[in-house]
Amino acid sequence: MSDHISQMRREVEEIPAAVDRLLTQGAQEVAAAAQAVRALDPAFVVTVARGSSDHVCTYLKYASELLLGVPVASVGPSVASIYKAPLKLANSLCLAVSQSGQSPDIVDLARSSRRDGALSIAITNDPSSPLAAASAHTLNLHAGAERSVAATKTFVSSAVAGMLLLAHWRGDDTLLAALHSLPQALEKAAKIDWPEVRATIGDETSLFTLGRGPAWAISNEAALKFKETCQIHAESYSSAEVLHGPVSIVGEGFPVLGFASGDAAEASLVGIADQIAGKGAKVFVTSDQAKLATGIDHIRTDHPLTDPLSLIVSLYAMVEKVAVERGINPDTPRHLKKVTETV
Repeated sequence: MSDHISQMRREVEEIPAAVDRLLTQGAQEVAAAAQAVRALDPAFVVTVARGSSDHVCTYLKYASELLLGVPVASVGPSVASIYKAPLKLANSLCLAVSQSGQSPDIVDLARSSRRDGALSIAITNDPSSPLAAASAHTLNLHAGAERSVAATKTFVSSAVAGMLLLAHWRGDDTLLAALHSLPQALEKAAKIDWPEVRATIGDETSLFTLGRGPAWAISNEAALKFKETCQIHAESYSSAEVLHGPVSIVGEGFPVLGFASGDAAEASLVGIADQIAGKGAKVFVTSDQAKLATGIDHIRTDHPLTDPLSLIVSLYAMVEKVAVERGINPDTPRHLKKVTETV
């Protein structure tokens, strides 16, 4: 096996430092945006994103609804870019997430949401991007250059930026403290790469990932990373949905990876993981509560809402190794490029 260290691996190892930079260098931007949000007191939030950034938005959707009781809906960028349809967005917040801030459809919807009455906030790694220019406030990720095609440190930094915004909006000192302690937890998480899961995946071409609540967003991101870096057909399901049809695919030894946080959904997710293991699947879950599924190493943080972020860091560490073991360069997935611009 080659001793070459992939750019993806380097960037996974940079995640704790990137998050620390965001927490220090981005604090004033987040506080100013949160003050504007509090003054507006939005009735609802809309999100604009694609790919990994859309998984960030799913994570923030659950966080907003659980913390603040403010509902969140994803709006398809084509509503603005192709259909040119106005939206009734008075008294709303629009969160647009894009590591590059370049894609025309994301920019179009961010711009039109502002025209249609929303307070628009961009979360991006490029504060000089068209998306930043189209938005009233910009949260700069301060993540540094991300060269690997697969988003890793920008995913985590985007999620942290959004959570910081929500924590400041709510005035939640407990959550703020947990966010500020994240770099240490993420450093530990980056050292976990689940060799037992890798061994089970082996040459398999299909697997399931599971989550519930905020961790479902992490399951979605995990499935994407298996596809783009490992060429594995991974499908993500809420543990509440997987028994409604998809479980029919499961056979003896079929790999399943469940993401459980230390929140109210843990017992439910683990119960489903055990049921699927009882059908012959090889099920792994980030919990110590499993009876038939296999519990795997995981780092719990200082808040249930930040637990999913440590899980995705370990997932990134694992999929990079899976790709390398399959002879795939995780930095240059076939058919993909770093910035995808759609209209």
